[in-house]
Amino acid sequence: MTASASYFTPDDDALPLFTLAELRSLEARAAAALPPHTLMARAGAAAAQYLLDALSRDPDARALPVWIAAGPGNNGGDALVVAEHLHRAGVAVEVCMPIAVKPDDARWALDAAQAAGVPIKSEPPASFDGFGWLVDGMFGIGLTRPLDGVFATLAARMSRRARESGRVLALDVPSGLDSDTGAPVGGGEALCANTTITFIGAKPGLITALGRDLCGTLHVATLDVEPPAAPSIMLNATALFRASLPPRDFATNKGTFGTLAVVGGDTGMCGAPILAARMALYAGAGKVHVAFLGEGGPPYDPPHPELMLHHVDGFALDKTDALSIGCGMGKTDRAKRVLADVLKLDMPKLLDADALNLVATDDALAGEVAARGRAGDPCVLTPHPLEAARLLQSDAKAVQADRIAAARQLSARYAAVVVLKGSGTVIASPDGRVAVNPTGNAGLATGGTGDVLGGLIGALLAQKLPQYEAALAGVYLHGLAAQTLTGRGIGPAGLTAGELAPEVRGLINRLLYPPNG
Repeated sequence: MTASASYFTPDDDALPLFTLAELRSLEARAAAALPPHTLMARAGAAAAQYLLDALSRDPDARALPVWIAAGPGNNGGDALVVAEHLHRAGVAVEVCMPIAVKPDDARWALDAAQAAGVPIKSEPPASFDGFGWLVDGMFGIGLTRPLDGVFATLAARMSRRARESGRVLALDVPSGLDSDTGAPVGGGEALCANTTITFIGAKPGLITALGRDLCGTLHVATLDVEPPAAPSIMLNATALFRASLPPRDFATNKGTFGTLAVVGGDTGMCGAPILAARMALYAGAGKVHVAFLGEGGPPYDPPHPELMLHHVDGFALDKTDALSIGCGMGKTDRAKRVLADVLKLDMPKLLDADALNLVATDDALAGEVAARGRAGDPCVLTPHPLEAARLLQSDAKAVQADRIAAARQLSARYAAVVVLKGSGTVIASPDGRVAVNPTGNAGLATGGTGDVLGGLIGALLAQKLPQYEAALAGVYLHGLAAQTLTGRGIGPAGLTAGELAPEVRGLINRLLYPPNG
């Protein structure tokens, strides 16, 4: 992480992600132990410090006043504390408070701001052109209805400013965003900020669904509140899976790192399993086989003759250490029979793409997946939202409305480790563990990247990582590879799935197997 005295920027940190219920409990506990108004004073001071730091780096903005929107609740109180701190630091500020704040803490903040001489108006300006930073202090966590009236109008205007010229800061969460789900409250609109400083701890809704786009760069101010001993959701980071990677000792051999079979590729769809298998090679699996279901598969892979290509008939899948099945598999009766046979094998298995669609439409296959999980050998399922909806007999809109709940439901129904793909991929284990992944970008929005992820997690399963840790590692590295390539201009537009594998290899060796000096 990078940090100042009062806030920090997450950077590969395994942070707890607090739900609304957990935050309310933490706030109540802290408030009972602290003098009145302490949490609001700390929150406002941290946000003001962020703005002072930003202004010190930006002389153009330093010459302009800061405009602050204050809502009627405690988020508005935080905004008023920000205004008072900036005013006392010599920064010109203007507060717009369309409706007077109501809670006791916020009234205390209003009295302090008025006593300091902070200008407070009830009407917004006709234009934001004369202001540097804009601050969203309208609504924080716990909003129960869509934005409306003057606040909806302000959110739309501030969002346009964020997209056109930047310098929009949200306090705690962008107004209108559900901090648990990352979806706009009540199906309405939510403000788009360039930066969010969130209080006490990060929230899952800032990492998944629309949250990553709407919150911009995330900073965390803990307000010196101690987190719970056992948070229900974590931010995925290397600390959660690093220890599970096998050592790469001098005395190891290809058998040490396992054999993966990628099963799929009906006639005309042989590329998908080859993409997955190439990724498995780069991810460190000792040996990688491809078992095609269809006809016309190539006899070998010219760029990677290390891969061993077969037709599924006659290939001994039971002699491998892990299986990744489904990419390009098709949904024929034959595909169903192959999947049924695979599910009976005693080894870790990842199910993707057509394997998931077959499970969604066949009760016997679904029962076999769940039975394996209840017996202590959970499959890894990697659905995108539409596949998740089929598995839940729901629809993609409902899945996206609460991605964490959907992942938990899938994990419970199928007794499986579930990787619900998308912005802020959610990883859920049947033992109750949940993580939200912070890596990835729009470069992954292209054909074949899901196949690459299946090969990556499959390779980690072959290397004996537990299913949950293999999923965490695969998702994290897959997303980080896209980000790293984009940083070099290879994406987000035009990034191809095949370019991810060598980048993942580099990340594994730099981050997880650094030289011993």
